[in-house]
Amino acid sequence: MSTIRTGVIGFGTSGRVFHTPFIEANPEFSLDVIVTANAERASAAASLYPNTRVVASADELFAAELDLVVIGSPSGTHVSLAHRALDAGLAVVVDKPFSVTETEGLSLIGRAEELGLPITVFQNRRWDGDFLTLRELIASGALGEIRRFESRFEWWKPDVKKSWKADATTADGGGILYDLGAHLIDQAIQLFGRVTDVYSEVAAQRPGGAADDDVFVSLLHQTGVRSQLWMNGLAGQAGPRFHVLGSQSAYTKWGLDGQEPALIAGVLPSDDNYGVESPDAWGVAGVGDELSAVPAIRGQYDIYYSLLADSLLRGQPLPVDPRDSVEVIRIIEQIHASHAE
Repeated sequence: MSTIRTGVIGFGTSGRVFHTPFIEANPEFSLDVIVTANAERASAAASLYPNTRVVASADELFAAELDLVVIGSPSGTHVSLAHRALDAGLAVVVDKPFSVTETEGLSLIGRAEELGLPITVFQNRRWDGDFLTLRELIASGALGEIRRFESRFEWWKPDVKKSWKADATTADGGGILYDLGAHLIDQAIQLFGRVTDVYSEVAAQRPGGAADDDVFVSLLHQTGVRSQLWMNGLAGQAGPRFHVLGSQSAYTKWGLDGQEPALIAGVLPSDDNYGVESPDAWGVAGVGDELSAVPAIRGQYDIYYSLLADSLLRGQPLPVDPRDSVEVIRIIEQIHASHAE
């Protein structure tokens, strides 16, 4: 394998925004096949990638000569499609959430190990610029011993666009906890390690909503750090993206990482300004009124596919260990089970 022949299943936000631009931009990949049964999306894919086959079914993709399949379809289809890809002898990238249950996730990992095939998860928020900046700040010791970590994905979207997400139930991997919690919980574990206790509040605020859209999760890590995570699609005013309290100092950051809106607007990963945050959006560190701006590290979703190429072509570790994502699913499943009771 000198070039990784790649197929992408799904051309909604996942395939169109988060995967195909990075595959196309990386010379170690070729974008061979895109699967979408939606005529409008198929037309858009053909226009954006004229050298790529656009097909209507996964069956057509699995009949092609490929090395890698990227699964960006609705959450409830991830596991079945990943099993099909493994059975076809292909390396697999699964968008988050990796699975709906811990059992399904472990089954996928076991099958991949049995076949000697790589499987990994697209936990792209590990390469948000604000998260990379915070991780470096904590590692520097500038905040001292971390005691409390607040993290939020909040916005105002009272009207849900017509899509699979509007109708997906928890059993299908629907709801904001599977969607955004898969990121926030993963980030918290990456920073502070294993979780020993979980408290949660889960609600569906939209009338007739199929699944949760307003969630609070509190995690106690084995390190003693308390993570408090909010995800809300009905927040008329959003709280800070990060608010971190340490023994020596604190850090507060407002606003979301800009990579997703930039990609939607047509910015390419190869553009000079891709992932660069304006200084007026930088977070601040300090105590009381004595605050200083913390320069933001560039957002780097493109690094994921560089690391994946290193793994598939040169035997380096996968960019995300799928067992990390199964641990996140275990916590999400535990939360939903506690509220079902």
